[in-house]
Amino acid sequence: MSIDKLLIVTAEPKSIFLEILFKYLKSKDTIIKKKKIILIGNKKIIEREAKINNYKNKLYQINEVENALRNKLNLIDIKVKKKNYREYISESFKKSISILKKNKDIALINGPVEKKTFLNKRFLGVTEYLAEKTGSKNPVMLIYNKKISVSPITTHLPIRHVSKHINKIKIVKNIRSINNFYQKTFRHKPKIAVLGLNPHCETVDKIGEEKKIIIPAINKLRKEMIYLKGPFSADTFFIKKNIDEYDVVVGMYHDQVLTPLKTLFNFNAINITIGLPFIRISPDHGPNNEMYHKNISDPSSIFCAMDFINRI
Repeated sequence: MSIDKLLIVTAEPKSIFLEILFKYLKSKDTIIKKKKIILIGNKKIIEREAKINNYKNKLYQINEVENALRNKLNLIDIKVKKKNYREYISESFKKSISILKKNKDIALINGPVEKKTFLNKRFLGVTEYLAEKTGSKNPVMLIYNKKISVSPITTHLPIRHVSKHINKIKIVKNIRSINNFYQKTFRHKPKIAVLGLNPHCETVDKIGEEKKIIIPAINKLRKEMIYLKGPFSADTFFIKKNIDEYDVVVGMYHDQVLTPLKTLFNFNAINITIGLPFIRISPDHGPNNEMYHKNISDPSSIFCAMDFINRI
């Protein structure tokens, strides 16, 4: 896999994303000399944020990705009409997807969005939004860290609905996708751990989700020579011994795996969507309006994203 260009959708205007991006671009670690970086967003907003964050290099405005230059911060300008930021973000994604459909050597990084306003309850998250826009049938959320990554079977779903959306087919498809992604991207078979749903993998019912759904899924995948073990009890899994042994932990719901990962690594993680026709990455945090323009946000997630791009 070879990535020559990097599209960056700046997304939510009142977000810490441009702050952490400019912190990265001002660092010695920047990949701008190796890749063609193209921002997709509003020129006035980005130039204002560049000035606030003391980024002094000029933006090179282009109309087509073919005109992008290395060692320049390229920009495709997206207009904002009457401060309609929802439409603005939608147009930014629309432009990026049209570019990605025509080019195979480009990856996408998007800044965070306000889910309540932009997704408007139509999608659980950007993962599902991009899946529909690209016709992808089984998107998989992977929260990636070099040490250990996690993946929830259900994403931004209320807890009361989780058990109804867990099934053997979904678990099998997701783990196959993760296994294939690691082999294709990193050239090795990942060691995968699977968590149960219930405390201690036990239930008061005669047959709980573990015996009825999770264990049969694990047994099926083992026959395909995929390295995985489980189900493990979630309350004791994230100890050093297990973190050192496994590459990926598959949980049944969002906070079951994201809470321990963020506790262990803070913002040093990224959200990768597996199953799209291109590499898609986003920082593993939201817009964080409370920190906007305070210049104290941790840029670890954008460094993690660029490190991942370099690795592949």
